[in-house]
Amino acid sequence: MSDARLLHRLYSNLDNSLKLQITNMHRNLRSYLECLRRENELIHIEAEVDPYLELAEIHRRVIARGGPALLFERIKGSRYPVVTNLFGTERRIELAFGPKPERLVRRAVHLIESLLPPRPAELWAERALVLEALKLGTKRARKAPVLEVADRPARLTELPVLTTWQEDGGPFFTLPLVYTEHPVTGKHNLGMYRLQRFDDHTTGIHWQIQKGGGFHYHEAEKRGESLKTVVFLGGPPALILAAIAPLPEDVPELVLASALAGEKIGVVENPIENHLRLVAEAEFALVGHVPPHQRRLEGPFGDHYGYYSLAHDYPVFHVEAVFHRRDAIYPATVVGKPRQEDFFIGDYLQKLLAPLFPLVMPGVRDLWSYGETGFHSLAAAIVRERYAREALVHGFRILGEGQLSLTKFLILTDTPQNLRDFKSLFEHVLQRVRWESDFFIFSNVSMDTLDYTSGTINRGSKALLLGLGDAVRELPGEFRGELPADVKRAEVFCRGCLVVEGTPYARDPQQAARLARQECFRDWQVIVLHDDANVARSTSDFLWATWTRFDPASDVYAADVRVAHHHLAYHAPIVIDARMKPHYPKELVVSEDIAARVTQRWREYFPQRQAWE
Repeated sequence: MSDARLLHRLYSNLDNSLKLQITNMHRNLRSYLECLRRENELIHIEAEVDPYLELAEIHRRVIARGGPALLFERIKGSRYPVVTNLFGTERRIELAFGPKPERLVRRAVHLIESLLPPRPAELWAERALVLEALKLGTKRARKAPVLEVADRPARLTELPVLTTWQEDGGPFFTLPLVYTEHPVTGKHNLGMYRLQRFDDHTTGIHWQIQKGGGFHYHEAEKRGESLKTVVFLGGPPALILAAIAPLPEDVPELVLASALAGEKIGVVENPIENHLRLVAEAEFALVGHVPPHQRRLEGPFGDHYGYYSLAHDYPVFHVEAVFHRRDAIYPATVVGKPRQEDFFIGDYLQKLLAPLFPLVMPGVRDLWSYGETGFHSLAAAIVRERYAREALVHGFRILGEGQLSLTKFLILTDTPQNLRDFKSLFEHVLQRVRWESDFFIFSNVSMDTLDYTSGTINRGSKALLLGLGDAVRELPGEFRGELPADVKRAEVFCRGCLVVEGTPYARDPQQAARLARQECFRDWQVIVLHDDANVARSTSDFLWATWTRFDPASDVYAADVRVAHHHLAYHAPIVIDARMKPHYPKELVVSEDIAARVTQRWREYFPQRQAWE
């Protein structure tokens, strides 16, 4: 039976509720923008805006106020409009993808758990899921709007590429969908790796460690070959989500994209002979190659950790042609100190993929990475502890899984908790941790490329903290002692955790070590040394300012540390030195002239006062 006949037969036998579950989402960016217009979630800005810093500051102010997506119609120096803030609220995430993907994942997990071995009656009951499976992957498109115009040779300087922070190394593509295929196996990867525009024909390509496209390039480079590469801008919103999703290596992103979109992704043959296929509904397609053994300085770049990532040598993308729609819209985003647009995408992906964790890692019942810390800096999990120290097994399993292997600090407990409520979780763990046996620091390991706390790119340390079983202590909730002379003030973050404001690190690098031995702190489990104790008043600020500012091996101290059976046994209080260190990159701060310009022109951008202002 043909796919078409099978689809028709399955669909005709579905009740209305099941038919609703398989409704397709947005086939392209235009469909999504039209939806946003209907829902009053899109504003057109008619005033001319500079892509150098000005546009980014408008975007940041709007997203900070929970405002709408922005379509900038007149961009200085370019004929293409720019759209940003596409996914900057939970509401727009819902409009982009709907409830269907989460239902689909839950039903797929249920099917795997309950239908082994498969039985005809149960399979028929899950026929809606079978119908979805037939719609996964790609299909040859009849029409290809992306091929309406061909710029050969490429003229990248005509595109409205944004410079978002004043110390950035140049303009960057911030929503590029980078498509490559493995030079041996042919398996594809779709990832989002920032591209610094150098000139009309070349960009840097920021392939970090643990990224699929980088693995493809590594293999091509070993063979002395260029890696064919296509960068898509725009297209089905599902492509953006799939490109960011932390899928295991060799799991095809286009399959996930089709599941999110509710239909196969339309592709067409590339007009450039012997090159990679193109997504038919993209706004732009940059077609070229990345040659072996060529590097160029890329960066700095104001990144999602809230600091500048520094300049380093990265491969160079040579663009041979740019294909695009006749009326193409350039999609972009702006990253910086959380919460930005990527925060909402990351949280949605975690909720979407959460039901899969117990399948991939059977001992892990729930898992959450904290977007306020840049995601990789801090994660927590609920794991099984059916025998002594089983939690460690699951902790190592998490730290060995794909992009989760880049996690810097992992917290584990074995009792149900709301992992999204960090303050409550941290209190729960601090009541239970036995520091002498439940706290581990691992030195000389790989780290997220964007985490500079160790002072060495891609290298650093990790920490693992267990809080298992029943509570073993009561926690103080108020500081009543007398502060040491070198501590300005103290603020309670949660019971058991005290934030203290100390001397700048450059003036007193040893302050944290001394504080760990202070008698006035002996009842507290964790002391966090900060430049400003006000971070304790906000969970978001505490998470960001703490976990992005310390390296476990370098910046964690204890009242006492002893070696027993080659294990370091710690004794509370544990002091985390989260002060800014001289070798850290700069924190991202908007330049005064740009802030003043945007303030002055605000009513040019938004002539009528908006409800979200």
